[in-house]
Amino acid sequence: MNFNIQNRFTNELPADPEEQNFIRQVEQSCFSYVNPVIPKNPKLIHVSDEVAQLVGINKEITLSNDFLEVFSGKKIQPQTKPFAMNYAGHQFGNWAGQLGDGRAINLFEIDHNNQHFTLQLKGAGKTPYSRRGDGLAVLRSSIREHLCSEAMHHLGVPTSRSLSLILTGNEVLRDMLYDGNAEYEKGAIVCRVAPTFIRFGSFELFAARRDTENLKLLADFTIQYYFPEINEFGKEKYLSFFKSVAQKTRQLMIHWQRVGFVHGVMNTDNMSIHGITIDYGPYGWLEDYNLNWTPNTTDNENKRYAYGNQPDVALWNLYQLANALYPLIEETKDLEAILNDFGKKYEDDYLNMMRSKLGLMNSLKEDTKLIADLEKTLQLSETDMTLFYRELGRIKKEFTSGCAISTVTNAFYKPEEIKKKVILNEWEKWFIKYIDRLKKETISDEERKLAMNKVNPKYILRNYMAQLAIDAANNDDYSIVDELYRLLKKPYDEQPEMEKWFAKRPDWARVKVGCSMLSCSS
Repeated sequence: MNFNIQNRFTNELPADPEEQNFIRQVEQSCFSYVNPVIPKNPKLIHVSDEVAQLVGINKEITLSNDFLEVFSGKKIQPQTKPFAMNYAGHQFGNWAGQLGDGRAINLFEIDHNNQHFTLQLKGAGKTPYSRRGDGLAVLRSSIREHLCSEAMHHLGVPTSRSLSLILTGNEVLRDMLYDGNAEYEKGAIVCRVAPTFIRFGSFELFAARRDTENLKLLADFTIQYYFPEINEFGKEKYLSFFKSVAQKTRQLMIHWQRVGFVHGVMNTDNMSIHGITIDYGPYGWLEDYNLNWTPNTTDNENKRYAYGNQPDVALWNLYQLANALYPLIEETKDLEAILNDFGKKYEDDYLNMMRSKLGLMNSLKEDTKLIADLEKTLQLSETDMTLFYRELGRIKKEFTSGCAISTVTNAFYKPEEIKKKVILNEWEKWFIKYIDRLKKETISDEERKLAMNKVNPKYILRNYMAQLAIDAANNDDYSIVDELYRLLKKPYDEQPEMEKWFAKRPDWARVKVGCSMLSCSS
């Protein structure tokens, strides 16, 4: 394989002088050199041909032994030196100090078609930042990350990508629910692709250690290569950088809320400065429209990272980034202005996003209440978010409220509850207002439906779907992995042959581990 290697991160930023691989605190360094562990018997399960093309690898090469060896960590690409990144972070609102790439190893950086990519292996072995972990990953979590990365991209959500999914041939001991019942599972490796994996926590590390020299070095490097539109100097440069990161983060939150995605672990070390989704652990998609739902069992009590809290958590994380950048700016007024602006702009963006989900092309003052009333009504009885908004596109201006309710009945988990007077009255009242609002639009019902279907996906990666793929893969059947991969490349299309996946979560998935109960090792 021939790549245009451009290892600027390791060439221009300070390296850990210690090259022995043992757990330690790493000072005044952005990364440590470390080689992947050599897998016992690697086997390629799945490749994203689209991502391969993105980074300049043709289909024939993906089937080669060279590809298998490089992206399983068995062989080091010439002129490269793998490394793990050093960063810190706040976890569940608490300062955690140094964290770093505990089970991720960056292979190399490349340029292709005027784009820059970092190719990183997740699950390739221990690093100086592994703390008490082994640096490995299991098949189930690797399938979830591989499929979700690509699903998010095709939903139009900014994200890291996944090039490949490879079995290592090693057995990995995992306590999936942290309940003392550890079991051996199949080991696997995913190759993740992003511009970089620089995080909020990358800046927090140096700020916390009062290492302003390296903080400035990292900030200047990041701005030079990834925010070239910034041409200010001095503190204005860093303010523009922070403003841009805040804007990208706000836009990411709008996308997450639009499709009902819940990240599950929005720690500052899991927040990309590029405003892309990274680190797919105990994620999930909202099925029942419940603002307090979180897929992470660790967060089940406090629900810090629940669906409804994500925008506020993003802002909280930006406060931590602002604190980290403060030594380069040395005044709070402008930083606070950017942070204060986040909430107002988010509200405006959210309102416009919801208008698009409801098929409202014009902006009317009454829309705010219409949307708020809908969100309250959706929570009166268990209602599938994806099915509801997709079916909503079938409503016509001449419908009665009764016809409208019948149109979306497929989204209700307990249709008999909707017939109860209190709930039925609320739905009737809302649909009367909604249909009246649609009559104020000039576009036809069909035009509106087409527009709504571009923002309301028909297919998402529900946890039960991923679990079906995992269960089959554990029996050496990877057909569901491939089927879901193909399905999720066109999430807004009807795909009649895939209609079975346009369905509510089945009852068996309510309590099944991997569907309703997920941990950070998921």
